[in-house]
Amino acid sequence: MENDLIKSTLEDSFEEETENVLRPKRLANYVGQETVKNNLSVFIAAAKSRGENLDHVLLYGPPGLGKTTLAHIIANELGTNIIMTSGPAIERAADLAAILTNLNTNDVLFVDEIHRLNRSVEEILYPAMEDFCLDFVVGKGPSAKSLRLPLKPFTLVGATTKAGNLSAPLRDRFGVQARLVMYSTEELDRIIRNSAEILDTEIEPQASYDIAKRSRGTPRIANRLLKRVRDFAQVKNNGKIDFEVCEFALKAMGIDELGLDSTDKNVVLSMIDKFGGRPVGLDTIAASTGEDATTIEDVYEPYLLQIGFLARTPRGRVVLPKAYEHYNRKINPHMTETLGEITQFSMFDDEE
Repeated sequence: MENDLIKSTLEDSFEEETENVLRPKRLANYVGQETVKNNLSVFIAAAKSRGENLDHVLLYGPPGLGKTTLAHIIANELGTNIIMTSGPAIERAADLAAILTNLNTNDVLFVDEIHRLNRSVEEILYPAMEDFCLDFVVGKGPSAKSLRLPLKPFTLVGATTKAGNLSAPLRDRFGVQARLVMYSTEELDRIIRNSAEILDTEIEPQASYDIAKRSRGTPRIANRLLKRVRDFAQVKNNGKIDFEVCEFALKAMGIDELGLDSTDKNVVLSMIDKFGGRPVGLDTIAASTGEDATTIEDVYEPYLLQIGFLARTPRGRVVLPKAYEHYNRKINPHMTETLGEITQFSMFDDEE
């Protein structure tokens, strides 16, 4: 049992090391997000020329787009250390105070999932971000005194997938706010070829482009698929990733030409086959598929909305004609008029 635990820990550590190796270290090597990258390069150069800390940075967007990687790059470009933590990990104000007081001048503090910070911790962060100090109340009653502890200047880099969940006072204290968008197939193709070179794996251009098409616009998924296809190539094709072994591997993993997996298929087909394509509520979809409602809403639904397979309407989620065509299903005659109205008037809700 103990040996199994050690083996599992070593495997997880190896995967994490591989992930870190694939991360670019400089803005010049970072693929995609051109607007964000160009703006950050200016802000960083200006801060370095003045000898000041970079203003606090908020990175937001869907998961897997490179927010953590950008935080590391910011620290590398500034030539400072980076201290990493997450919102749920900072449970008490004292935990945050301990982190802040140990920072050196111009260090980068990266807080992932910053929208999940406790409100009491968040309020301690306000003076730290604005005035680089911590305010404490010592004692109780008439003898209570307010103390201000100075901090060394630092840069807070916050990352979140739900910028709307941030309180307005916290969001407004970030001088640099950057939204990361989904990657194009061409950008993902470049990332995959760069990663293959780092992993010392030979890959054909057609194979890398095929993986890029199925990566759902996300570098994290692209690198994950590359590593799994590499496993198939190592066993089946002497380590070389050509188009044939790539197709075989992706089919074996149940990933179709649009990057949809078995869960995506289960969600869409349950709405078509079990409910005749009629509007369905999220909880009903979750119950019929056996998946968690939050997982469907946060992980699977955004991509199905982006590629035009689903629409959100006031009455629930509706499957669109593209999904029927993709899965070779006929549209319910009773839904033809409704789908026409949805397609014509674009009754989509924005996915934030």
